[in-house]
Amino acid sequence: MDTLLVALMIISSFAVIISVLMSPVKTQGLGAIEGGAETLFGKHKARGFDAFLEKVTIISAIVFMLSAFIYAVIAA
Repeated sequence: MDTLLVALMIISSFAVIISVLMSPVKTQGLGAIEGGAETLFGKHKARGFDAFLEKVTIISAIVFMLSAFIYAVIAA
């Protein structure tokens, strides 16, 4: 069980790293400060490959957090 959780943590961590590095930059520095609220509350939805990367990032982060929590509880 421990080996399975560690393998799941490693795979999900690589998925988070790769998906974050592949996602495009959405802001343009300090010029985006005044328009940052529009993207924060979802007026500009991601489409296509950007949406896929966003879903992969969220799902793999959740899997990583849950597997780390379960591993910490089991190992203690």
